[in-house]
Amino acid sequence: MAQENQPDPVVPYPIRRLAAGDNAKGFTALLSQLSSCPPIPDPDFLSLLSSLPADHLVCVAEDPSSSRVVATGSCFVERKFLRGCGKVGHIEDVVVDSSVRGKKLGQKVVEYLTEHARSEGCYKVILNCAPENRGFYEKCGFVEKNVQMAIYF
Repeated sequence: MAQENQPDPVVPYPIRRLAAGDNAKGFTALLSQLSSCPPIPDPDFLSLLSSLPADHLVCVAEDPSSSRVVATGSCFVERKFLRGCGKVGHIEDVVVDSSVRGKKLGQKVVEYLTEHARSEGCYKVILNCAPENRGFYEKCGFVEKNVQMAIYF
């Protein structure tokens, strides 16, 4: 009897909070695939990491075979006067290394960040994205609303 073609097993990429050793595991190089991100000296990296409030989550996914950071994203919680002093989660800086795209890792990162916002008591989670990424975020359950505006300095 012929053996059926089995799909390749999906390699699990554990998602966790950003840690002190992640700078050496390629964190800033990964961010460079999203936007300009020069190398960050370890003392500056550790200073920023230690200054983040508990409700500001930067998460990473690490490749278990190489110990490299292959995906990241962040969510910070904004406290509002609206909605009875409600909270809004803002998702930012989601990027998956080009070598592992297409494995639903980005969706896992967004789900992880969305659950963080929910656990912090947010009444909504919002994000901005490039038009070409609209379909990805729709797959993650987001709907288009309003228009993003920006001033860069």
